[in-house]
Amino acid sequence: MSETNYNLTGRAAVITGANQGLGREIAGHFVRAGASVLLTARNAELLEAARAELAREARAGQRVLAMTGDVADQASCDAVAAFAVREFPELSILVNNAGVYGPKGPIEDVDWDEWVRAIEINLFGTVYMCRALIPHFKARGYGKIVNLSGGGATAPLPRISAYAASKAAVVRMTETLAEELREWRIDVNAIAPGALNTRLLDEVLEAGPEKVGKQFYERSLKQRDEGGAPLDKGAALAAFLAAADSDGITGKLLSAVWDDWKNLPGRREQIAKSDVYTLRRIVPEDRGMK
Repeated sequence: MSETNYNLTGRAAVITGANQGLGREIAGHFVRAGASVLLTARNAELLEAARAELAREARAGQRVLAMTGDVADQASCDAVAAFAVREFPELSILVNNAGVYGPKGPIEDVDWDEWVRAIEINLFGTVYMCRALIPHFKARGYGKIVNLSGGGATAPLPRISAYAASKAAVVRMTETLAEELREWRIDVNAIAPGALNTRLLDEVLEAGPEKVGKQFYERSLKQRDEGGAPLDKGAALAAFLAAADSDGITGKLLSAVWDDWKNLPGRREQIAKSDVYTLRRIVPEDRGMK
């Protein structure tokens, strides 16, 4: 299913970390699907370049705006949210894409300030933006929140502990907010976009095997050489979760690469009653043990 199958006409979105990589790809999908967008990120030069490029793709009635911001700073998040609500009364979508790997190496050796900063960006940044926009979504009686998770949430990630811890926390926060906001028809989901060849991969390769571990480094080299997961798969999943097609699907962690998410609308009720696509504790009985 191509991105054009998801109609976002008449909708507006805030997308964090939108000046490059997956965030930029998501913004492009949204614009081509008919949405107005507010791009936000820290690097003003890259942000303006992305805005100008996307504005050329916008059709009549669409707006592409940009505002610099730091998701690790609550005041900055509040300012971005206030600007978005003022400019886009029809605002109904938040994509929390901004994220970093953080420091790499054994927990006792990494720079502690960098470790904390990664938690602030990945976890606090997601929560700050949600807190700032949830009142607006509640007032509308509708909303879509899409959080970016990843492999760090579903498996141990030795030597990249801040990323792993923060992304697992993002998924549980996603599940929790989904329940808190269900009565207001606000869907909250998380995306695992796959192993992407972005600046995060460059960071791993630059750090080297002595910091990230020989196995992870070799896996990253293979990913680089084979091209990694296509950015457009994660962006297409974000468009699906932002569209009316996914209404009622909430509290799920979906893999852009491995899950059959395109067909979830046909199994909406079944999915709603199940704990599939969630993080859960495995007990001995689940593995045939006593």
